[in-house]
Amino acid sequence: MLSIPREQHSPVLAAALPSAEADAFLAIRDRAVATVAEADLRAAILGGRSLLAQLPLRSQRTPAQKRAGEAIVHLTADAAWRFFRCYAVSIYCELTCEGTQSLRVDALLWEAAARWPDILPTQAELAAESDRMQADKDGLEIHQGLFVSQIMANAQTGHHLMRSMLRPRAESLALLPEFIATGYVDLGTARVEVQGEAGHVTIHNERYLNSEDDTVVGPLEIATDLTLLHPEVKIGVLRGSPVNHPKYQGQRVFSSGINLTRIYQGKQSYLSFLFRSMGLHNKLYRGVLVENEPDRLDAPIEEPERTLEKLWIAAVDKFAIGGGCQLLLVVDYVIAEAGSYFNLPARKEGFLPGAANMRLPRFIGERLAREAILFDRMFYADTPEGRLIANEVVPSDKMDLAVSRCIERAIGSGMVSPGANRKAIRQQTEPLEALRKYLTTYTFEQAFLHLSDQLIVNLERHWNARQRKL
Repeated sequence: MLSIPREQHSPVLAAALPSAEADAFLAIRDRAVATVAEADLRAAILGGRSLLAQLPLRSQRTPAQKRAGEAIVHLTADAAWRFFRCYAVSIYCELTCEGTQSLRVDALLWEAAARWPDILPTQAELAAESDRMQADKDGLEIHQGLFVSQIMANAQTGHHLMRSMLRPRAESLALLPEFIATGYVDLGTARVEVQGEAGHVTIHNERYLNSEDDTVVGPLEIATDLTLLHPEVKIGVLRGSPVNHPKYQGQRVFSSGINLTRIYQGKQSYLSFLFRSMGLHNKLYRGVLVENEPDRLDAPIEEPERTLEKLWIAAVDKFAIGGGCQLLLVVDYVIAEAGSYFNLPARKEGFLPGAANMRLPRFIGERLAREAILFDRMFYADTPEGRLIANEVVPSDKMDLAVSRCIERAIGSGMVSPGANRKAIRQQTEPLEALRKYLTTYTFEQAFLHLSDQLIVNLERHWNARQRKL
């Protein structure tokens, strides 16, 4: 995608933009590619933004203007990719003090944006852009994806960033004393409660069928941290709350996946995808890296993972769609309500389904996984294919009992090395190095897909997005 021939200059010149300014942009862009110099790249990006500002909003452009806008975005992205290839690792080392400081991916991006103004977007710039509909954005977040992809492409910095994202959030550490004392924390869109020796994490995004979005992912990660860090909790249970949607009024649903209305209206950040895959989902799968575990850039990547982890049960009421289905691939046991279903419609929507491309084939085989991801196949829990994902399928009125029995089976006779067994299983199924390589591709591709025209077309065709309101 980023090896753009000179023929791609022609759409810029054909869009009735000021010819001198268009020529100057193309010249400085080509110079930035040749020199890989910060000043040249900054000038190219500012020149490209100036041209974009002279076009109508993206959704209102003529075909020629749309082609010009896409060419400008991709030409500057190509130059930025080459720049990050040369300097992303060195700036990472500088910002993390040679690996002695752990930065979450958002903090890393804000620090890098301060060092490279205009090349990476600031929080203020993204906040201003969030006022636009998704169809009218010209791709400020794309450079974030390119930068993180280059960090992940290097084994040392990639592993360091993944370990940083496995550390407990600061909010989790602040809430831990209260959680230990009371056994309950209400985080708004997520709640966590100790019942016996189990930590029950519940998604509470009732208006949107317990979807995963910017308002949910952070609280859900904090609730996961608290469950993992509580010294008396031995197992975690993940479930959706009863919802107030007319179709399911008062009934539990697990998760409807990502909030497509928020995406369409430009309120869903690219960073949220990274928080899910590198933070929430990876902590469910791997646990948390405890505070007293030191880190450095040259930490041996072949050593056993030194995380604090626990078993997780997912209780699926009604459906696990998209990100909800992805959660089932990182827990240890799935109890599904009879008649419930799982599916991954991300391809139909226009983006990648997290790490499901890597994980789902382990459960159902590559052929069925291709059907699910590329052809939108749905799996009902009480079918042979659905039982490859669900360990147990029970009537709706038996769900609570099934969860209790599963907890008792897991911890009733004393738990023997669940963390050690999970780590040993992962050596075959998904060592951290395999995830690093996957994320190198995921962070790159998702940045473009998140801001593509096809995403908007798909949401309008399959989701009736024009008619939906937040």
